[in-house]
Amino acid sequence: MILDFKTTGQELSEEISEDALLGGRVRLRQPKQGYRAAIDPVFLAAAVPAKAGEIVLDAGSGAGAAALSLAVRMEGVRVTGIELNAATAGLARENADLNGLAGRLEFIHGDILSPPRSLRPGSFDHVMVNPPHMTESSGHPPTDAARARAHVEGDAVLSHWLGFCLKMVRAKGSITVIHRTDRLDEVLAGLGRGAGDIAVFPLWPKGGVASKRVIVRARKGVKTPMRLLSGLVLHLPDGSYTPQAAAVLAGGGMEF
Repeated sequence: MILDFKTTGQELSEEISEDALLGGRVRLRQPKQGYRAAIDPVFLAAAVPAKAGEIVLDAGSGAGAAALSLAVRMEGVRVTGIELNAATAGLARENADLNGLAGRLEFIHGDILSPPRSLRPGSFDHVMVNPPHMTESSGHPPTDAARARAHVEGDAVLSHWLGFCLKMVRAKGSITVIHRTDRLDEVLAGLGRGAGDIAVFPLWPKGGVASKRVIVRARKGVKTPMRLLSGLVLHLPDGSYTPQAAAVLAGGGMEF
């Protein structure tokens, strides 16, 4: 399997498991309860067009799954993450050390609604974000409090997340978002306030099945028209990953 989730060591606390991403190239320690990274952060990182020497901001970085995936896939890229939960930000720093990436990854405890001064607007070549996907009024929010904090919007709603991304990225830099397809209209509206060259990349669960996730990439201050791409089918009829999806989950990039 590409994502091999299992507890791997007695040195871990009872609350933390150590899991593998990118076919074992990334070791990820994360809480056993609450939000647990699956494939979304891997696909998000694979869609960021970063090059060696560039700086990426991971907005709402969690335990660092997207940042680690990007740094391992693209050598020479530096990533700064901002995370609201102090303990989770600390776990992300531990994951950077665990993977020998502390020199290229930095995780800051902070709030996107009042970001620390160390995050200078317009100073990042790229910004990636996997924001909470559910509104506060969603009908079936997670019952686990930690999971709910990760999945349900709080004081920062989708428009705040997108506005923060636009503020932090440099002119002509990219913003990459993964979100629910049924909120695509909100994503497009938010990015359209300051970005263009918008590319919409659906993720199809199986052939002939409606998309539930979509990746959207845009560039700040660019007026190129929007493109709707064919996207990627994730699973074969038997439930296994398609060769294209498996290649991304093993550390490959995605062409937009």
